[in-house]
Amino acid sequence: YIGELATGYNNIDLQAAKEHGVIVTNIPAYSTDSVTQFVFAHLLNVATHADHYACQTRKGVWSTKKTFCYWDEPLFELAGKTLGIIGLGNIGTKVAWIGHMLGMDISAYTSKNSSNLPEWIRKTTLEGLYHTADIITLHCPLTKENTHMINKEALAQMLPGTILINTGRGALIDELAVANALEEGHLKAYCADVMEQEPPRKDNPLIKQPNAYITPHIAWATIEARQRLMNICVENIKTFIAGNPQNVVNK
Repeated sequence: YIGELATGYNNIDLQAAKEHGVIVTNIPAYSTDSVTQFVFAHLLNVATHADHYACQTRKGVWSTKKTFCYWDEPLFELAGKTLGIIGLGNIGTKVAWIGHMLGMDISAYTSKNSSNLPEWIRKTTLEGLYHTADIITLHCPLTKENTHMINKEALAQMLPGTILINTGRGALIDELAVANALEEGHLKAYCADVMEQEPPRKDNPLIKQPNAYITPHIAWATIEARQRLMNICVENIKTFIAGNPQNVVNK
């Protein structure tokens, strides 16, 4: 028995496990709310520069001004912007709903039928999403087919000033291509909680980019989500011992 302590299981050879009679389980949907709020934490920081202005105030910059407020970076509203979502699983769907509540136009690349989607989600192709989205957020599992799906060619199809968010898997993007797009100004920002190599090398080309906002794979790690993960893990083990395993991913 192998119990994956995560939702994703691309680090396990499922076929080999099946051939050897090894059951593999995962922990589904334990961090949906946590990751969703982290997506918007990143996005709202780019939209408002909240971290930048808090740092400026801490340094005393505001105290030197003659008026009641100041800004040196433009702020913008999310309402009216197009949010393109790649993958409508639990997290992608929750992100879509919150974006909709914020007044954003929602488009999605998904295998789900349009008839099963809310009327406010516009199903589109990858190319259609690249051509129209102001913000693109990745919520698909990593496979051999979509490794480095966000490459130089995909980035070239995106609107100038696109914000790219990745809380899925680091290898979904070509990190050098994204770093170049940031440096050239084609991407407005890259917000990520995952890297292809974790922890990343200090010379990773994304690390030095001032408009790359990278956090150390913590979107899932709220107190509530970690407790939920352990609870489901215990139940997975109990049901396996009882002969009725749940959350099996290699049936």
